[in-house]
Amino acid sequence: MGIMQDKRRVIEIPLDDIYPNPAQPRRSFPEKELLELSRSIRQNGLLQPLSVRRTKNGYELIAGERRWRACRLAGLDSAACIVNSCSDKQSAVLAMTENLQRQDLQIFEEAEGIRRLIEEWGVTQEEAALRLGKSQSTLANKLRLLRLTQEERKKISENGLTERHARALLRVDDVELRGKVLDAILAQHLNVQQTDQFIERILSEKEDKPKNKKRIIVKDIRIFMNTISHAVKTMQLSGIQAKTIRNETDDYIECIVRIPKTGPAAGRMTPPPEKQAAVPEAAQPPVPSMESNPEDKPVSRIAG
Repeated sequence: MGIMQDKRRVIEIPLDDIYPNPAQPRRSFPEKELLELSRSIRQNGLLQPLSVRRTKNGYELIAGERRWRACRLAGLDSAACIVNSCSDKQSAVLAMTENLQRQDLQIFEEAEGIRRLIEEWGVTQEEAALRLGKSQSTLANKLRLLRLTQEERKKISENGLTERHARALLRVDDVELRGKVLDAILAQHLNVQQTDQFIERILSEKEDKPKNKKRIIVKDIRIFMNTISHAVKTMQLSGIQAKTIRNETDDYIECIVRIPKTGPAAGRMTPPPEKQAAVPEAAQPPVPSMESNPEDKPVSRIAG
């Protein structure tokens, strides 16, 4: 990237003249680790120089913020540094690349750093994968972790869950359900395998639930009332003496349909008397004879 080092000279620079790189992906610096590193620096000195670049405000760190913080804790006034000549973008990319290659970077810090490397500094995903020594699919999986909410990320980080825990949670699309699943994982102290099984069971139960039937929504109640009136009128025309009783209040409309169970027109699809046609006498069936056939056998007749 055309980065120049000042003849690779190591020079002592006051710690107060050095400030952190704003592109640094690391946001947490555990105090215990810093204290251990500061004790080591106090006893053995700074074994690896800091990497900085000169700016109008002093020297901006490119790599080595943990060491810079530990040097301050150790009570040092200055630290050995290598001064680089590079642009803002080069400095940011170097700072993120150097830190993203560290194994102890928190999983969401790493994912956020990759996102910034690609979105803010225009590095392609392919180039980022080459710089970090990872496959593009690995980078894609890490970026997917940012789909989790800030609250979910905080719980995962504070409770020491792994990246595989976080990736398993991403199988739950519903945010509200995912929050409940995460709380259950934490409460039961589930490992990765148990988490996978638990989420698989949750998703299976969700799929097995019957889907809600489609609801027909009618905004105008008059459509329902007209439908009822039409149905009652059809029954009346068919000879069924049905009638409708309607009561209306401020809160609801009560509609009662009464259909008689007894009587000449009770529930029968018989036309009214005035529409019944007279049946010719000749067409009526003969009255069967009460006399038995001599051979006591039924006689079949075929109308000629």
